[in-house]
Amino acid sequence: MTIDIKKYISDVPDFPKPGIIFRDISPLLTNPDAFRHTISLMASEVSKLSVSAIVAIESRGFLFAAPVAHELKLPLVLARKAGKLPGDLVSVSYGLEYGADTLEMKSGILNAGAQVAVIDDVLATGGTALAAGDLVHKVGGRVVSYLFLAELTALNGRAKLGSTVVRALVQY
Repeated sequence: MTIDIKKYISDVPDFPKPGIIFRDISPLLTNPDAFRHTISLMASEVSKLSVSAIVAIESRGFLFAAPVAHELKLPLVLARKAGKLPGDLVSVSYGLEYGADTLEMKSGILNAGAQVAVIDDVLATGGTALAAGDLVHKVGGRVVSYLFLAELTALNGRAKLGSTVVRALVQY
């Protein structure tokens, strides 16, 4: 069954501030068939790669990365916002299209040389994905692919991610 994923992502103008069009994935998440189809497509993309773990970006990336990791029987590693993880951490600060933030990951969470796929919901300016990639590198891993539900092509975030494989299920 082929499902038009874009049909389940709605546009919310001027959120979180004027001039921003927020891509709301709530309709996708509330439709079990569309969500299942999305996870299946993402798992298929990751299964083509040689990866030993999935890195999920907080917070909406968790929604997609967790079921993909489960389906492919791969470890799930979280890239969380500052102050959400205990223990010895590595952090990276980055810019957003409407502000700044910091991501953290547990030190030693990945085996040295681990090859990972980073999953998030939207690729916008690329700052968050690049920060997650920097975290992976700092803890000894290597990003072999970035995978997104949607890409906002006008913001050219893909360019920040260099020569690493970048995939998005839908583009705007």
